Amino acid sequence: MDSSAALAIAAVVLLASPAAAQGIHAVDGDTIKLDGTTYRLWGIDSAEARQACADGWPAGTLASKALIELMGGRTITCEERDRDRYGRIVALCRADGLDLGAAMVRAGMAWAFVRYSLDYVEQERAAVGQRVGVHAHDCAKPWDWRARTR
Repeated sequence: MDSSAALAIAAVVLLASPAAAQGIHAVDGDTIKLDGTTYRLWGIDSAEARQACADGWPAGTLASKALIELMGGRTITCEERDRDRYGRIVALCRADGLDLGAAMVRAGMAWAFVRYSLDYVEQERAAVGQRVGVHAHDCAKPWDWRARTR
């Protein structure tokens, strides 16, 4: 795909202030919806909305809140990278230039989804070393949690 086509189809720019009025919200910690289009964040996997860690820490709820905070009042852009098995666009999304996937992994609110990308491995190593977010609790990785609950 040439760069003009990529810009035409893959980039979505919205002013997210206030986010709800602009048609943007977090579906969960790794998925956003912009004006009716669902985007799965590239290279990460966060706890499912109903997922809590073994110690009761509400990982899914807190991941969603963290993503909402990262997007609040910022311009959101998404660049399509792939499509998932559900047909959702998998995209590198940024809030005023900040890579949302990198920020979520660095904060311990998501894991690097190494099955599909190695982009955020360093951010995950840092989060593990600092024992932040899911790494400070006995949290199952979301792909393991989904396998047990389905």
